[in-house]
Amino acid sequence: MSTIRVSEEVKERLRALKRDEESFDELLDRLSRREKDIEEMAGSLAFLDEDGTLEAEMRAAHDELNESLSRRR
Repeated sequence: MSTIRVSEEVKERLRALKRDEESFDELLDRLSRREKDIEEMAGSLAFLDEDGTLEAEMRAAHDELNESLSRRR
């Protein structure tokens, strides 16, 4: 087991994302896995995108979604 230090602001944002019966460990695992899954999915579609536009569009959509979620908090 390890300790990770975060500011009170970050802790409150994490608390808002945490599901009712979920531990902080489970929350961080879920969030980190989801990000990796999205990156792997984008990489698996690279063969469809010879000129790089699909990947760029997916990354832009991903960034836009993250910004939208940040504004809602």
